[in-house]
Amino acid sequence: MNCNFSVTLLLGFNLKKAFKWVIIAVRNQLHFTYKERWLFMCGFVGFTNKINDSSIVLEKMMDLIKHRGPDSDGEYVDCDIALGFRRLSIIDLSNGSQPLFNEDKSLVLVFNGEIYNYRQLREELLRFGHVFETDTDSEVLLHGYEQWGKELLNRLRGMFAFVIWDTKKKELFGARDFFGIKPMYYCQMGESFIFGSEIKSFLAHPDFKKELNEEALENYLTFQYSPCQETFFKGVFRLLPAHCFTYKNGQFKTERYWSVNFNEDNKPDLDEWVNRISDTFKNSVEAHKIADVEVGSFLSSGVDSSYVAAVANVDKTFTVGFGEDEKYNEIGYAKEFSKYIGKENISKVITPEEYWGEFPKIQYHMDEPLADPAAVALYFVCKLASERVKVVLSGEGADEIFGGYNIYKEPDDVAIYNAVPRPIRRGIGKICSKFPHKRGVNFFIRRGKDLQERFIGNAYIFSETERKDILKIKTSAPDAMSITKPFYDAVKDKDNVTQMQYLDLNMWMTGDILLKADKMSMANSLELRVPFLDKEIMALAERIPKRYRVTKENTKYAMRMAAHRACPPQTADKKKLGFPVPIRVWLKEDKYYDVVKKEFTSENAQRFFNTDKIVSLLDDHRAGRYDYSRKIWTVYTFLVWYRVYFTDIA
Repeated sequence: MNCNFSVTLLLGFNLKKAFKWVIIAVRNQLHFTYKERWLFMCGFVGFTNKINDSSIVLEKMMDLIKHRGPDSDGEYVDCDIALGFRRLSIIDLSNGSQPLFNEDKSLVLVFNGEIYNYRQLREELLRFGHVFETDTDSEVLLHGYEQWGKELLNRLRGMFAFVIWDTKKKELFGARDFFGIKPMYYCQMGESFIFGSEIKSFLAHPDFKKELNEEALENYLTFQYSPCQETFFKGVFRLLPAHCFTYKNGQFKTERYWSVNFNEDNKPDLDEWVNRISDTFKNSVEAHKIADVEVGSFLSSGVDSSYVAAVANVDKTFTVGFGEDEKYNEIGYAKEFSKYIGKENISKVITPEEYWGEFPKIQYHMDEPLADPAAVALYFVCKLASERVKVVLSGEGADEIFGGYNIYKEPDDVAIYNAVPRPIRRGIGKICSKFPHKRGVNFFIRRGKDLQERFIGNAYIFSETERKDILKIKTSAPDAMSITKPFYDAVKDKDNVTQMQYLDLNMWMTGDILLKADKMSMANSLELRVPFLDKEIMALAERIPKRYRVTKENTKYAMRMAAHRACPPQTADKKKLGFPVPIRVWLKEDKYYDVVKKEFTSENAQRFFNTDKIVSLLDDHRAGRYDYSRKIWTVYTFLVWYRVYFTDIA
């Protein structure tokens, strides 16, 4: 076993940087006030040191996530632990690299994210007698952990994933932020406990055994993402949002430290809620915009990204679209709105060839298959932005927090039909399920089911019966209701809209929205910040009465009223659209029909699927008998991902 101690910081100096850092160091020694903070987004890897050549293995693991931090790297290795860090510099100052140590070098930190209230915490820790070597938000985590232990977490405001190694206790402590903006994975393989920002880094570890988790495949076919704690790689788990862990003497323990608590406050009127949303959102945007580089913003035709761009006063906006049809192209709107706020819009039309050609690379960066067509569009807008800026703001989280999805209106839309006795509704639903599932028929099928049966999030691709019909393999995967039940149970006393929001906050947002946001931005070495996903905003939103969140006319009602103060009415009131991608159109074209059919009849497909069944879906879609595009794309995405990780890499 490699027992040498080494601390290596590979910073790639140039003379200009070195001179700048000397000046800063001198200024710090003279106690000049320096208003900037050291900011960097990054990725980290680590493992308990039970192997030979640990430094070499660590470097290989770090290389596999170089896209998360191409500017520099650092490592810490001793007899017990190996920690590696990749850095994307947002403010390129000294003392900003990692791993980072406390005063006596007894604690070692690697950290991905940023802490918005670090200055307040720093002042408090100084009063307790802690000595700071830097002005970084990272060092606040070290001293905060010394002072408060895991209670530090509820004092933080930010997005983060970090681990701290205690060299005296031989104990590892780690945590992930409240919403799951920043990722963290872990596994126990052989004698090694392995952890990091991306699963792909584990591939370089000699103890890692790459094996498909077939249960994850069956669950994925229903949700379009991996919904459980165990990932597509057997034995590899994701640290859940708002959870922390300790690892000591081979024992892993995890616990939840924070949760959303919807508790309506009916005292304030609508105007007061709008004022509070406006003020709190401006405060969050201000915190998210801190950087010593230009900050851009993604911009679609929706209220979320428009509100962010307008309030943040960003330097540039970025938009992508498809073809000429406004149904799939929001560039015209984005340019018009950018002109309205006095900013430059940079746009790109994605060709079908680019979309399909980059897809395998995108699934590699995703770590696990994600059948959301918008993930590919997000990759391209991240790529476009990364050519001009290092930081972008985006509107993720507004729908889950303020009640923005159109489906949240469903309970009110069908209130009259709900007056029909439940047994009758269920009987009508069962009868209608025997007929082709089309508009109208689907209404009675859905309304024949209870909320917990019909709503598992914004995607419901294959039912349990359908997925078993197309799968050749047999698994013991749980049904969808078993997976969602704990979240429904937690809010069983709340109204249906609140129950749907709570489920989406804990599942859909983490498994789909934030997964693609992190992986697609980091694939392009771009830092993506999400000002709606702020603990202070959530604390406000969870008290807003349902009548101010979702009405019969619109969603995100109170938030839209706040957006009226920064955006024109046609923007603030625009109906939720999502990120339209013409998959269903492409699948009817010979070129892309053939691409998918080749994958559907491949050796890999024959291993997992009844290929005649999935080819039948493809043929029926092409013939226009039914729109099976979501089902087809879900199967195709998995097969491409599996080929990348289990055939091409091998």
